[in-house]
Amino acid sequence: MVKNLLSKIKLDRFVLAIILVVVLAYFFPGLGSRDSQVPLGTISSVGISLIFFFYGLKLSPEKIRTGLKNWKLHVLVQVSVFLFFPLIVLAFYPLMGSGSTENIWLGFLFMAALPSTVSSSVVMVSLAKGNVPAAIFNASISGLIGIVMTPLWLGVFLEQKAGDFSLMDVYVKLLTEILLPVILGLLLNRFLGKYAARYSSYLTLFDKSVILLIIYKSFVHSFEDEVFESVNFKTMVLIYIGVLAIFFFVYAVIGFLSNKLGFSREDKITARFCGTKKSLVHGTVFSKILFPASMPTGIILLPLILFHASQILIISFQATRLGKEVEENQIKSELG
Repeated sequence: MVKNLLSKIKLDRFVLAIILVVVLAYFFPGLGSRDSQVPLGTISSVGISLIFFFYGLKLSPEKIRTGLKNWKLHVLVQVSVFLFFPLIVLAFYPLMGSGSTENIWLGFLFMAALPSTVSSSVVMVSLAKGNVPAAIFNASISGLIGIVMTPLWLGVFLEQKAGDFSLMDVYVKLLTEILLPVILGLLLNRFLGKYAARYSSYLTLFDKSVILLIIYKSFVHSFEDEVFESVNFKTMVLIYIGVLAIFFFVYAVIGFLSNKLGFSREDKITARFCGTKKSLVHGTVFSKILFPASMPTGIILLPLILFHASQILIISFQATRLGKEVEENQIKSELG
């Protein structure tokens, strides 16, 4: 039984890569140090722009227009991603302390304000035999909405906490480093979109490489500033419990609302899988733009990294189970 369970639950390679990068940041901080001669900041900025250029290149305007038809499903997913999550975290704002506790809470809010993932959402929905076109539409649109919504949720609290924070400066960076590359990619989709689709696996590898670079740099600075000194094992366990509690609560709420709205089985799967995801790609990219250099980015990214690992583990298990149910029912119908 244990062996079968382990065979179903596979630890994502990207999660392992993140753990390795954090270990490297602790033992080999040289490249990411503030005194390093290697311009990691410039490299990651260029990498961010290329990530979103390729993101726009893979977006098909025709698919976006077609996807608008299933509007109830899309509204539920986007409301879950950009409203349910942040409101849950905001409910605990009165309990927030100062110092590391405040940074951890801000990390939870940052995670909660992020858009849904693209690739993993589509893959998991496909595995579970859900509504794949709707998953592609929601994951893609979520990334675009996040460019506006994520800074809005964080802006009020960052202005209070960091004196050098400017929402206008953030939007200028988002415009130049993210939105313009996306628009350029969309405009070139008709010419280069087929190549982006053909070499999608290589582009995904590039995306993850840039993300790992940003995580490495963030954690190097956090270790240099000793921001994790106040995060003991008990705190880590509490953070992880909080991450799981938020995930399962939103998952249950989406399931309840999906039933009330009379969604099909396929749409219920898509709503739950897309509506409970948070994008590590957008998170690491936005952290570089949103948070001033004076803030401990490593500790702020901690809830997101734990959530990313958890969502992949839980949803992959669910997707496998749901997909097998459909296959078993098909076999039974063919035999009966």
